[in-house]
Amino acid sequence: MVAVSIVVAVISAIWNSYSRPVPPTAELELSDKLSIAVLPFVNMSGDPEQEYFSDGLTEEIISALSRIPELLVIARNSTFTFKGKPVMVKQVAEELGVRYVLEGSIRKSEDRIRITAQLIDAITGHHLWSQRYDRNLKDIFAVQDEITKNIITAMQVKLTEGEQARAAAKGTKNLDAYLKCLQAKNYFIHELNPENNALAKQLAEEAIALDPNYAWAYYILGRAHMMDVWYSSSKSTKDSIAKSRELAEKAIILDDSLAEAYALLGYLFTMTGQHDKAIAQVEKAVALNPNSADLHYRLGKALVFVSRYEESVSEYKKAMRLNPIPPNYYLWSLGYAYAWTGQYDEAIKWSEKAVRQQPNDIFARIMMATVYNFSGRDEEAQVEAAEVLRINPKFSLEEYAKKIKYKNQDDIDRVIEALRKAGLK
Repeated sequence: MVAVSIVVAVISAIWNSYSRPVPPTAELELSDKLSIAVLPFVNMSGDPEQEYFSDGLTEEIISALSRIPELLVIARNSTFTFKGKPVMVKQVAEELGVRYVLEGSIRKSEDRIRITAQLIDAITGHHLWSQRYDRNLKDIFAVQDEITKNIITAMQVKLTEGEQARAAAKGTKNLDAYLKCLQAKNYFIHELNPENNALAKQLAEEAIALDPNYAWAYYILGRAHMMDVWYSSSKSTKDSIAKSRELAEKAIILDDSLAEAYALLGYLFTMTGQHDKAIAQVEKAVALNPNSADLHYRLGKALVFVSRYEESVSEYKKAMRLNPIPPNYYLWSLGYAYAWTGQYDEAIKWSEKAVRQQPNDIFARIMMATVYNFSGRDEEAQVEAAEVLRINPKFSLEEYAKKIKYKNQDDIDRVIEALRKAGLK
């Protein structure tokens, strides 16, 4: 795809300039790895309905870059905080702790697309590479094999046969199926709710009808079935989990390099209490895409459920380095894991950040109450419990206990007792 051709030039330019010294930034210490942030491509189409396409292209570039172990690639969640804002490249680099910044724009009009992209060395301010692509929309898959070979050449690193296979992994040659999956993924990111989840499911089903061998479409459909459980929009939790697992496994059969499908399968194993299988699947996902913040987060979560809290903290911290402006659940998850290791100052610091960032996040309040109780600050735990009831007056400790899938019953008991002591019932 065009996105991958941009990746070729990006990697080549970075490698060619890497011999220059890299001073540390003020905000985040630069990694020993080559580090890059891909800013959201600007939609120049004049049609807000095309935002999903420009966002999707940006995410494809991030995804393609993140599969290369030699790079440190900042996650979408962090780079998209700059979307629609006038920013200085140096500011972006300092806030995200990277040396290189990619920015660009896209104009889609009927069956034509025009993409511009430029790679900037934020330390020197030099434009290392820029390119404009004018393509027919229906032809964007035609050069995929050639582009894949160019990526491997441009990386200038020795790849194993397995890594070459993953780099050459195919998606679909059906443009309509691809566009439907872009739209479906967009529903997962923006305004996540039962209605949008149903729309994502419909689009994924339509994509599969267009291309029955499109692994990504099966993954999206599987994820939507899993979300039905959380939205309580499923007629049968057991059936939805089984369907989601079936679709995740189908996606892996079609593309055994699709890291997200392994992570989904791992999460489903967690939901059914099969923790060893869950960790094994998520570890496969991280091995396939070591630059994915969400996959490191998911591994951290799986480790929490088997009481491997020190390792969980490590995975959460990796996730937050890749996603320096993280979603709220990163913050309270890290705080919660710290509490289990007895590092209460760190636990409180990160949990309080989550509560300040999103005061109405009920899970942040639940974790804050737990952390305060663990650290012996009972009065503050009671204040947080009151906030839980403010957000959801019908909160039930009994129902919450059913959702805690820890392998160790003693850990479940300790959490429930902490919340009960704080005043929840």
